[in-house]
Amino acid sequence: MYITTFYSFKGGVGRTMALVNAAVELANRGRRVLAVDFDLEAPGLDSFRVLRPPSRGKVPGIVDFVHEYLDTAQSPDESRFRYQVPGVGNNGGELWVMPAGADRRDYGVRYRELDWNHLYARRDGYLLLEDLKAQWEKHFQADWVFLDSRTGHTDTGGICTRHLPDAVVVVFFPNDQNLRGLSRVVRQIRAEAATPRKKEIALHFLMSNVPDLDDQDDILRRQIASFRSKLLMDRGSPLIVHRYDSLVLLNQAVFVQERPRSRLAREYRRVVEAILRENLEDRDGALLYLRRFRRISPWRRGALLGKSAGRDEDLRQIEKTHDGDEEVLCELGRLFEARRRPDDAARLFGKAISVGSRAADALLFRASDRAERNDFAGANRDAMRVLATEDLAPWEVAAALEVAHAPVKRLMDTVAIRSLSPIGRWEIGDRLAKDGDGNIRRIGRAMLESLDAASLPHRLRWDHQHALSLLYLREGRCAEAVDLLTRTGRAVEEGKEIVDAFNLGMATWGAAGTVDPEPFRRVVALAGTEQSARERDANFFQSLAVAHWAAGEGETACARLGEAKRALSASGPPRLMSCWRYAEVPPSEFLDDLREIRALIEGDASRRPRFMTTATRAAAAERAGEGAPVPADGPPRPR
Repeated sequence: MYITTFYSFKGGVGRTMALVNAAVELANRGRRVLAVDFDLEAPGLDSFRVLRPPSRGKVPGIVDFVHEYLDTAQSPDESRFRYQVPGVGNNGGELWVMPAGADRRDYGVRYRELDWNHLYARRDGYLLLEDLKAQWEKHFQADWVFLDSRTGHTDTGGICTRHLPDAVVVVFFPNDQNLRGLSRVVRQIRAEAATPRKKEIALHFLMSNVPDLDDQDDILRRQIASFRSKLLMDRGSPLIVHRYDSLVLLNQAVFVQERPRSRLAREYRRVVEAILRENLEDRDGALLYLRRFRRISPWRRGALLGKSAGRDEDLRQIEKTHDGDEEVLCELGRLFEARRRPDDAARLFGKAISVGSRAADALLFRASDRAERNDFAGANRDAMRVLATEDLAPWEVAAALEVAHAPVKRLMDTVAIRSLSPIGRWEIGDRLAKDGDGNIRRIGRAMLESLDAASLPHRLRWDHQHALSLLYLREGRCAEAVDLLTRTGRAVEEGKEIVDAFNLGMATWGAAGTVDPEPFRRVVALAGTEQSARERDANFFQSLAVAHWAAGEGETACARLGEAKRALSASGPPRLMSCWRYAEVPPSEFLDDLREIRALIEGDASRRPRFMTTATRAAAAERAGEGAPVPADGPPRPR
């Protein structure tokens, strides 16, 4: 059970309206909610049409509850002082109201007869209200209790803002009168943490009835800054509910139920999300907290999240409370993974899987952990479980493929790959073909080859065919690259003709064994036009050196080699593409390639690009064993 008070120093700021909308929203989300009208001087909960009692005015409430205690010296049964609201609540959720008191002629007299100071000092009032809390939790089994507190500094104000609640929503209009009055109340609420009870009360600040106007003179901005400074608000505060000009307000409409798509309803739902996030016993609250915490940097966590700042005791509370909830356990595992605590992450993901979770990241984490521990058979089982799932994100499919140990044909037939969109298949295929080796690259190639370019958006068609041509060249499959690069209907992207021309020249050279100068002459011609205006990196000049040599311009080819070397020194990337290998290499190997190209230009006829020799032999060996299954005790795949 979680008790939240809605408090305002002044009336007319929309405090009760905010409480009612929050209570209805939570009931409609499946929670058992009790709204208690502690504004005894000016009660108003039951004035809302949706909250009216079945027999209007006859249900006793807080005032009657206390009077009966004073008369009998025994705590009354709280069930006689509340009623259920019909028509509110989904998925088992219910909304109940404990009114201020029965609508009797002598209500005012009975209210004024209550001396709360005397009740606390002489009649064990503290214990009475503790017993009431216990009844709400044990007998009524409330998930949430909302208290509508009286305004100003009052006898009952301390009950609502310090004694009973776990959280207080401070509702205010941003003027100096509210700021002056709230400063004392907020200090008193925070001071509870230093009392013998050591009660930390979460504070939410709700700026309400704010005009939705241009703040040209920075009036609102300055007021907000003043409230933040003097009330020590965190950076995420305050929440804002704007003024809503509608005559529907005269009917006290509950916007989250009656106008759920309105701006006002959206703002009230943000209030609900804020108070949910502080209640770690609520499933949605725990999930909201964990997801928000995982997204922000460590040095901002304490400031943004208040008392629930990711402390280990809070995380232990979440795990204990939601021990059988696979989604919460997975979120906890993700948080520990983000915090680089792999043992805790593995334990939580394992627990989530044991209670039935099929969350891809839980299985993937365990698969990776098993591979690192040389349990390759177990890693493969987890990866194949992931691949048996529909509607995965592309990165999840890619991660599973990097761990799986199975023949390419079997992997291509998995549910996860079959259900991928063309774009998803392209993203994964391009990544695996570009970055992987061995079986991983074969999977990437199979995914790219299985795609019809026409199924992709126009912006990706050239990229897809380009990726395949690079892959074929890297693997020494020059004839297949020639076929792809000369195929009728091939997509050609403006400004990339020079790339296709160069790759065609290299592919033709590798397939025929002799150099055809025509594609390379086209490269040289295009390099001198605006059409070739692209990033002129070391690979660009290296490729031009080969093209000028093939076109019979040896002197210019040597000059281009010098430009490639200077570009390499200027940029200094950790790895870069070399056209001599059709692979990314470190700078030292790129320099080796430049030396080999210079030897070719200077007349060493035995020099040939490395992709035409080493890649061809590797491709032949790979094709010979491509259909064989990968052993389950093989090496772990790169991640």
